[in-house]
Amino acid sequence: MDLAKQLAEQRRLTEDEYAHLIRFRTAESSVYLAKRADQIRKKIYKNHVYIRGLIEISNICRNDCYYCGIRRSNTACERYRLTKQQILGCCREGYELGFRTFVMQGGEGTYPVGKIADIVKSVKERYSDCAVTLSLGEYTRAEYEIMRDAGADRYLLRHETADREHYRKLHPAVMSWENRMRCLYDLKELGFQVGCGFMVGSPYQTAESLAKDLKFIEKFMPDMCGIGPFIPQGDTPFRDIPAGSGELTVFLLSVIRLIKPNILLPATTALGTIMENGREQGILAGANVIMPNLSPLSERKKYSLYDNKICSGEESAQSVSTLRDHMRSIGYQIITAKGDIIK
Repeated sequence: MDLAKQLAEQRRLTEDEYAHLIRFRTAESSVYLAKRADQIRKKIYKNHVYIRGLIEISNICRNDCYYCGIRRSNTACERYRLTKQQILGCCREGYELGFRTFVMQGGEGTYPVGKIADIVKSVKERYSDCAVTLSLGEYTRAEYEIMRDAGADRYLLRHETADREHYRKLHPAVMSWENRMRCLYDLKELGFQVGCGFMVGSPYQTAESLAKDLKFIEKFMPDMCGIGPFIPQGDTPFRDIPAGSGELTVFLLSVIRLIKPNILLPATTALGTIMENGREQGILAGANVIMPNLSPLSERKKYSLYDNKICSGEESAQSVSTLRDHMRSIGYQIITAKGDIIK
């Protein structure tokens, strides 16, 4: 409990202290950190939960990450790529449902940068009061600048792990931790609201590698951070690795909220997949963002990053009223606004 109280008061620990906090966490320290995270989040964001409309624009990817179901070499994956008109149709439906942020996520290299810029411009022209978030992987600084000039407001790029050696165990040699970090710093310097993140319980992960993630968040100070439990996918090399812990994910949400009190912190679909009422537990522990799915129903199952992903029903954008009821039942209020970070 001493380290938990120290974190709540000082907003930082050493790497060794983070590793100790994680390894020797107790029910008491989890409850304490969740309570403190909830208190500090409410001071900044009240009881508001922002919703974002997620559009999974393509499952075509040039990368071959060992954990991912849409990896390039997975021949069992039925590929798709949404057209510009389909994407605009998703935005139109989302706007009518009250969404004021659209998150376009897809496999890396799906579209040339000029196409991405054209889509972003079209969305911003039609919905000038909305934010556009991109989550499309690694590009050059010049390409990110084109996206920013087109009107993109935010960029989500999970760093996956702040431990170089751990990164090498999760990715083929053509991918590098150094380039991933370069991308994150380029995005920040270009004026994006930037999100990083990592999987909890990924293969070869240790308390020490998680401690490096937390120190990186301390240093980088992202506007957003997406974390969720590792869930194996049956067509990947890690198919037989046990899933990560929902309980640890919730614990780390509280820790991240205390490191950066004003961060935008999603309760992810993966957490809702692996843990009963996982989304609600994430919110109670300090999260303040939910990203319901606006993708065409015909394509949602094809975006199979991991097995058993919930892809219809209450996680869908069409079920905003159900989400609103769920959040109200735990004392929170869904807000359909752009939901920028409060400085």
